[in-house]
Amino acid sequence: MGMGSCAGKSGWAERRPVLFPFLLSLFCLALSDQIHYRIPEEMPEGSVVGNLAKDLRLNVHELPTRKLRVSSEKPYFTVSAESGELLVSSRLDREQICGKKSACALEFEVVAENPLNFYHVNVEIEDVNDHTPKFSQNSFELQISESTKSGARFILGSAYDADIGTNSLQNYQLSADDHFSLVIKEKLDGSKYPELVLMTPLDREEQKSYHLTLTALDFGDPPLSSTAQIQVLVTDANDNPPVFSQELYRVELPENVLPGTTVLRVMATDQDDGVNAEITFSFTEAGQVTQFDLNSNTGEIIILNTLDFEKVKEYSIVLEAKDGGGMIAQCTVEIEVLDINDNAPEVIFQSLPDFIMEDTKLGTHIALLKIRDKDSGHNGEVICKLEGDVPFKILASSRNTYKLVTDGVLDRERTPGYNITITATDKGKPPLSSSSSITLHIGDVNDNMPVFERASYVVHVAENNPPGASITQVSASDPDLGPNGHVSYSIVASDLQPRALSSYVSVNSQSGVVFAQRAFDHEQLRAFELTLQARDHGSPALSANVSLRVLVGDRNDNAPRVLYPALGPDGSALFDTVPRAAQPGYLVTKVVAVDADSGHNAWLSYHVLQASEPGLFSVGLRTGEVRTARALGDRDAARQRLLVAVRDGGQPPLSATATLLLVFADSLQEALPDLSDRPAPSDPQAELQFYLVVALALISVLFLLAVILAVALHLRRSSSPAAWGCFKPGLCIKSEPGVLCNYSEGTLPYSYNLCVAHTGKTEFNFLKCSEQLSSGQNMLSGDSSGALFPFCNSNELTSHQVSFL
Repeated sequence: MGMGSCAGKSGWAERRPVLFPFLLSLFCLALSDQIHYRIPEEMPEGSVVGNLAKDLRLNVHELPTRKLRVSSEKPYFTVSAESGELLVSSRLDREQICGKKSACALEFEVVAENPLNFYHVNVEIEDVNDHTPKFSQNSFELQISESTKSGARFILGSAYDADIGTNSLQNYQLSADDHFSLVIKEKLDGSKYPELVLMTPLDREEQKSYHLTLTALDFGDPPLSSTAQIQVLVTDANDNPPVFSQELYRVELPENVLPGTTVLRVMATDQDDGVNAEITFSFTEAGQVTQFDLNSNTGEIIILNTLDFEKVKEYSIVLEAKDGGGMIAQCTVEIEVLDINDNAPEVIFQSLPDFIMEDTKLGTHIALLKIRDKDSGHNGEVICKLEGDVPFKILASSRNTYKLVTDGVLDRERTPGYNITITATDKGKPPLSSSSSITLHIGDVNDNMPVFERASYVVHVAENNPPGASITQVSASDPDLGPNGHVSYSIVASDLQPRALSSYVSVNSQSGVVFAQRAFDHEQLRAFELTLQARDHGSPALSANVSLRVLVGDRNDNAPRVLYPALGPDGSALFDTVPRAAQPGYLVTKVVAVDADSGHNAWLSYHVLQASEPGLFSVGLRTGEVRTARALGDRDAARQRLLVAVRDGGQPPLSATATLLLVFADSLQEALPDLSDRPAPSDPQAELQFYLVVALALISVLFLLAVILAVALHLRRSSSPAAWGCFKPGLCIKSEPGVLCNYSEGTLPYSYNLCVAHTGKTEFNFLKCSEQLSSGQNMLSGDSSGALFPFCNSNELTSHQVSFL
């Protein structure tokens, strides 16, 4: 800043040695904190004051972004956007700007943006001799009595020059005359006025009038001058001129004095009598005195218009007292206007931004403000403060200039804008104050990630749902604005296979609605978990994840399946044998069924639909166990048929049926006739064939027994221990047996193993013996006839199933 100041001092067209400004710049660099320029007044518009950009150490390429501009109440100067030079933009009339002040300077601020900063500039306006001294009148008339003695002095009308210093009025000259000479006197304010001195007595009879030329000159380059004609009329003797009581009157008036108030009364006396003693008062320069009025008879000075200290601080008025004989006396009245605190401070904001980003750092310059108070002294001293609890503060920069800077963290989501009120109070009595308010809008930054409404989501979806249906909706909110608060949704992870994920679910990126892409099957997939992501569109984008667990609910879409009793290869029901002496509650068999559904849908119940002898058997409602409800009666048939229904607990319930053929017999041989006791066909030929088949079966059984006995005897003779291993108690002999699975799960509480032997079209099915087979035990196969006999104790056999096709 100091470098720019010194550069400005040599910026105008004065021809000075080059070395002197350079040394002066080094001196100013250390002492000045302002950029200072000195230019003459009345420079044409567009004239260059100085290279402001260079003095501010700014590169020309930076000018478009820094946006240098002048911040001033009156646009005297402007900054060139291309070169950064400070240019004159309006007329600079030193006399109009500063009046008669000895020093005239214009102070203003230059504002630069990106980053925001401002610089104080002082432009000193030098006076140019552009005003000619002017008399208030082109001619004056002076009456001098012939009796006036030599050495008498007469005050002449003075000239006025708006310039200052050597360019102001400096001298008066009088045209040559033997009777008169000129004496120049100086007032207290430094202005000069002429007095005409009578050198030799006048004689009216010799010459009645004299014509003199009074010239006013300044010492400008070139000097300017003006003239006034003085006509001296020689009158008869009026021996005594009026005399004022004081040559100089001083009075102080507060600026708020009301018009019509008497300022003072001047007094003058004349020792003459009659008309020569009648005195009238007047202003010598009446055209220039507009604030006051003078009573010509009494000498009272009265205020005509309101005084304003800020415009004129002092008045100097020359009064003239004239008697009836034409003799004149003069005095000076000095009126000093006293300042009162009648102007409240003004707060002026400059370089105010449209909005402030919420991530603005502490101490960042926001705006420049200026405080102006037209009063002076204590009345013009101002205290500035920021009202309210806001994250800003003001810092004094220079005289009556302040910076508004950030002093706290800004958060648009909490406070989108601030009403800033700055109060300026002067130190007058009573103090005056004024406030100025502005609104600062906070700009949004993507500093908030989306937030889901829930920490996690769980949704229940019944199976067999329609594909494409909505199963749930996730929602996330983002308090930011615009793209920073616009949220889109996606699936980022799942416990499903990546390829299978797209065929199960999808999510709408805008609404967060989750859709099922297929019908779910509870029996295949009971639950799966997704990770959904909500991402805003800020830069950089922020995101949040949430888990969504989908539980596939069961529907009753699977009917019970009967595992036992199983049907024969041709689809016919198998037989179970029941001892004739079975007591009530005897466990005959168990109907085993399973249901692929779960819960109530898989809760099975067993019911008797049909029975050959109602009341003979009962079925466990939940176990499926078939037990005798009473003992077998004499009238009861040995062969019973039982139809059992298996029903699940779904709504509506699904069911399956199982057919049980039960034969009451104490042994297999006893059961065989009963097994053959089927309703005879009406065709005799078919009945004959049936008996032939039964006979053939009996013969085959006997033949098989014979073979087995022969083999047993042969093995006994050989005394081979291994050969007798299969005759141990508890073994069942089989030929190509089929063993059912061990149903230890589901609704079957017992474990059953079934031995099945096939002999042509004859099928014997035996339930497992009560004694378990060890791992080393085997079953023996018979000969090709397929005859099969059990080697179990008859009392250990639970039941027999025999079916003839």
